[in-house]
Amino acid sequence: MTMLRVEDVTKVFDVRRRTLMGGPAKKLRAVDGVTLEIGSGETIGLVGESGCGKSTLGRLVVQLLEPTSGRVMLDGVEHELDNPEFRRSVQIVFQDPYTSLPPRMNVGSIIAEPLRTHDVVAESDLPDRVRELLADARPKADMARALPHELSGGQRQRVSIARALAVEPDIIVADEAVSALDVSVQAQILNLMKDLQASRGLAFLFISHDLGVVRYMSDRIAVMYLGRIVELGATESLVEEPLHTHTRALLSAVPSISAKTRPITIRSEPPNPVDPPSGCAFHPRCPIAQPICSSERPELHEWLDGRWAACHFALESGSEVENEVKTGEG
Repeated sequence: MTMLRVEDVTKVFDVRRRTLMGGPAKKLRAVDGVTLEIGSGETIGLVGESGCGKSTLGRLVVQLLEPTSGRVMLDGVEHELDNPEFRRSVQIVFQDPYTSLPPRMNVGSIIAEPLRTHDVVAESDLPDRVRELLADARPKADMARALPHELSGGQRQRVSIARALAVEPDIIVADEAVSALDVSVQAQILNLMKDLQASRGLAFLFISHDLGVVRYMSDRIAVMYLGRIVELGATESLVEEPLHTHTRALLSAVPSISAKTRPITIRSEPPNPVDPPSGCAFHPRCPIAQPICSSERPELHEWLDGRWAACHFALESGSEVENEVKTGEG
């Protein structure tokens, strides 16, 4: 069952050149016509290069940003910005738990604040509820009186998770929630999220650049490039047989992610997002680009059952890329 639907959402920012005279404003389409659904208890992994728009999309999902166009709907209903019901249902865990926690509030006050704001429990029950939430986040010690700077990165992220759980949400957006942590601590936090999902029926939008982590966490993966979703599908199917060349390039950069994926060479650097290429935005870097790729933008299309890709040659791209790799090796 679809719980949250992002429908044709676009976010445009005005960007001005840093010159002495200022210069005219240009438009940056950070998110460009994205449609995505998250089901009850499902984890969608959102991956892509830095600057592709995945964190902006996450902020649009939790309504920290207002879309330029399109809709964000919860259970089929579009809520106004700052709607309390929506705020309770959709929460976010940020990448940096140090800057996202108020430095002058102790842990108990940080977790109690959303309980008070949304009137979740009576004032007399706040201490017990805070202790329960901290227990759910599994800290190694009682942290209620500690200030954020007294905690490690992993402990701070556990506090962030406890704060997100306080209002009993249905969906949590985890925006690079483990990227700033040591590998061993990452594993603990990921397992904590999985256990909370199983016990509470949570859905996650899990944003990360780490494909290994995304593969472990996700039921489906969406791949973004320059503000658009270029591939979407079930995790194992997408990882083992990607349809889009950009997805193949991301996978080939992590050899351990799939033994079937051979390294491929991507041309040039990512384009300027303020002045994106015509047609398929990936075509200047694509090893199998054809003339149509520079003139006609491919739409996200279901090429196989549950497998979507925005590529003119999605079904042929695998063999074409392999031929390109072999030619380059020779």
